[in-house]
Amino acid sequence: MRPTVGQAAALGEMLRDHCSLYNGALQERRDAYQHPSKTSIKYGQQSAQLKEIRAFDPERQGRWSFSSQQATLRRLDKAFAAFFRRVKAGEKPGYPRFRGVNWFDTVDFPKDGDGCRWNSTPHDPVTRVRLQGVGHVKVNQHRPVTGKVKTVSVKRESKRWYVILTAEQPEPTPLPATGSVVGIDMGIANFLADSGGEFVPNPRHGRKAAAKLEAAQQALSRCKRRSNRRRKAVHKVADLHRKVRRQRLDHAHKTALDLVRQHDVIAHEDLKIRNMTKAPAPKPDPEQPGSFLPNGATAKTGLNHSISDAGWGVFLTILHAKAESAGREVIAVDPRNTSRTCPECGHVSAENRPTQGKFHCVSCGHNAHADTVGALNVLRAGLVRRDARQG
Repeated sequence: MRPTVGQAAALGEMLRDHCSLYNGALQERRDAYQHPSKTSIKYGQQSAQLKEIRAFDPERQGRWSFSSQQATLRRLDKAFAAFFRRVKAGEKPGYPRFRGVNWFDTVDFPKDGDGCRWNSTPHDPVTRVRLQGVGHVKVNQHRPVTGKVKTVSVKRESKRWYVILTAEQPEPTPLPATGSVVGIDMGIANFLADSGGEFVPNPRHGRKAAAKLEAAQQALSRCKRRSNRRRKAVHKVADLHRKVRRQRLDHAHKTALDLVRQHDVIAHEDLKIRNMTKAPAPKPDPEQPGSFLPNGATAKTGLNHSISDAGWGVFLTILHAKAESAGREVIAVDPRNTSRTCPECGHVSAENRPTQGKFHCVSCGHNAHADTVGALNVLRAGLVRRDARQG
C-alpha cells in the first residue's frame, strides 16, 4: 500500500487500538481464571461485549470495523485453543502473551465489503482499498487478482504497509503431463540434488547479509532508547531482514516452479525441521556437580543457522502449493538411511558415506555423489508409496 501521511497515522492508530483490544481481552481471561471460581471466558462472551466497548470509547474502539475487532478476538481464542492443545499433548504450553504496540502488526477483515472494500475505485486506473476509519488507500498491485476476494488483511512491516488478499478461485487447469518422475534430497552444501544428477546451489542469502546485519544490530545497540536515531536503526535492521526473507522466498518459488513444470511426480524427504534445529541437551559432569561436559552446542548452532538459512520448510510448503495448482503429485517419504543405502545392491551402512559429499558402497563398490544417492532412494521410496496407495 501507498498511504498518505494522514492515512499512515490512521493505520498505526488502528493497529494500536486492536492491540489494546487484544491485551484487554487477554487480561479479562486471566483475571477470570485467577478468581476462586476459576471462570473460563470464551470468544462468544467477549464478542458480545464489543457493542458496549465501542459505545464507551467511540473515538478509539468505535472508529474501526466491528468484524475486524471480532477477528482480533478470534485470534486470541485460537491462541488459547493452541495453548490447551499443547497442554493436553504434554508439549511446552506457551501461554498467550500480551502484545506490545510494535509486536502487533496485522488486522484481519473477514469479509470483503464489511469494513473494507478491495478495488474500491474501479472507475480509476489506480487500484485502491477502502478501510473503515482510514479511507481509500492506494495500492501498488504486483499481479492481477483472480477470483472473488473473500478476506482482506492489513500488515505493517517496518515502515511499509501491505494488503493481503485471499480469493476464491475456480479449479486450476493442470499442466500437461511430462511423464517424468524425480526425487529430491535437501542439503546445505547444495540446496537440493535430484535423482537425475542435477544440483541446485544453495544461495546462502542469510550468510551473505550477515556482515551488514551485524553492523546494523551493533549500531542499534548503541542507540539511546526512545530516540529518533534508534527508530531509524530499528528500521534499518528490519529492512535487511525483509530483504533476506524475500530473496529466500524468490529462490524457493523459482526452484519449486522449475520442478513442477518438468515432472509429474516429485518425491522428497519428510523432514522434521523443528526437531532438526533443536539445541542439544546439556551433559552434566558426574565428577563435578554443577559442571557440564562439552555437548557440541557450538557446532550445532552453526548447523541450525545453515538449515534456517536454506529455508527448507518454506520451500516444501511452496512446492506442495504449486504442485496442487498444477495437478502434480508430491510424495513425502521417511528420510532414514536414504543417504546410506546403496542404490545398486541395497546395502545399508554408515560406512557407505565416508564424507559429506561422497558415497562409496563397501559391499559392491558403487561410487556416486551422496546427495544424488539420497535423491535416488527418495524417488524409489516415493514410487513404492504411490503404487501402494493406488493399489
